[in-house]
Amino acid sequence: MALKFFDKLSQNFTKLLNDKDDYNVIIEVEDKKQFTAHSNIFKCRSLYFCKELDTINPNENNIKTIIKHDISAQIFDVILKYIYGGIVNLENIETRIIFDLMLASSKFELEELSKKLEIILIEDKASWLKSHFSLVYRTIFINNNFKDLENFCNDIVVKYPSLIFDAEDFTSLQEAALISLLKRDDLQVEETKIWEYVIKWGIAQNPTLPANLDEWNKDNFLTLKTTLQHCLPYIRYFHISVEPYKKILDKQLWKDLFQHFLSPNQPKKSVVLPARTILIPELPNRLKEPFSTIISDDHAAEISSWIDHKNSIYPSANYSHEFQLILRGSKDGFAPQTFWNMCHGHAGTVIIIKVKGTDEILGGYNPLMWDNNTSGVYRETKDSFIFSLKNGNIQKSILSRVKEPQFALYCYHIYGPNFGGGHLFMERNQSNLPTENGFGSYNYNRYEKPIRTDGGQFSIIDYEVFKVNKKTN
Repeated sequence: MALKFFDKLSQNFTKLLNDKDDYNVIIEVEDKKQFTAHSNIFKCRSLYFCKELDTINPNENNIKTIIKHDISAQIFDVILKYIYGGIVNLENIETRIIFDLMLASSKFELEELSKKLEIILIEDKASWLKSHFSLVYRTIFINNNFKDLENFCNDIVVKYPSLIFDAEDFTSLQEAALISLLKRDDLQVEETKIWEYVIKWGIAQNPTLPANLDEWNKDNFLTLKTTLQHCLPYIRYFHISVEPYKKILDKQLWKDLFQHFLSPNQPKKSVVLPARTILIPELPNRLKEPFSTIISDDHAAEISSWIDHKNSIYPSANYSHEFQLILRGSKDGFAPQTFWNMCHGHAGTVIIIKVKGTDEILGGYNPLMWDNNTSGVYRETKDSFIFSLKNGNIQKSILSRVKEPQFALYCYHIYGPNFGGGHLFMERNQSNLPTENGFGSYNYNRYEKPIRTDGGQFSIIDYEVFKVNKKTN
């Protein structure tokens, strides 16, 4: 029989962490913040730090200093407590911090912690991962340690490939990320287009290649072939035409392709990958899954026309902007911190609010980026506006543009989105506030005219935040 008392052991080692009399390691992180530690603990708990310490010479006091200026003090404090006590407290920790902690844990080869955080993000923070998709996708492929997150992201990309392939920064995508998509049999892109994307990516990695293909020589094609050597095995060549880049293919493959088009049933020496399974008819669309539970296409068309400063309203079947949902209060929560966590870094957003007990739909447009690193700061813009939409007994929409641009937006973490100092929602269940979900308060002093007759305070049934992007066609 073995008696195990891990809780007490963890407590004792955590106390040792605070012992300033017997340390022999100093770790200096971002802003030159310093932590003290013990080399024996580090060597037992972290192979990374064990190897690191072996490369550092001690000073005259026999103390070794590790420099990690790319790690924040907040992140390293959590890691240090994990190394000593095996405890990580994620209560009231922003999701972005959890994500950064996972990256740091992987860097320091703390596989147990890194894997657990990866699972937490997928199972409990999926909405954050989706709303920060570009950041997540371009980070997890830097090293090869986040297979579950890679699969989570790729399951999204194969259904909505434009998220990556039509992005402005597509050509800066990591090779590992591109290859992981090319391996997928269910990537919902025609093989001819995939070939074009791969060629585009390969050429972008070599900016010295001639812009005119007619000017390419043998070395130019060899350069492209070398760049794409890890991507080329996953192209389904027997289902496309590879002209005019056939020179980057191996001779045997080109010979088999030529033979295939003459006599498809002849045996081939090259590997023949199956055609991808295109399931475009089964992809969700707006008719199956409305983009909003509060507003309609008519509302979206009206808001789009206001953003574009149009005198007439766009038709509901053809308006200028896509509305990409970032968060929904009934799903993600009504606390202001949720708003700041999920909307931080997003520019060009529309807030939509459904008022409890009335037919009112209120909202506002912010062309600027929401920044959760500021508190009590006004942001200036001439293009923001607030509005009330036609709905039920509300017979007419109201548009109110900013009249004091220097006070257009107010960034303060205790409030939600705040236009001109009149916040549209605040934290749920504050004292003396009659609400079950969210609470709103409103004035229009910095905007042209009022958007509701009652003014003052109101309860919120639900709210949504959309990133609005100009349609490309």
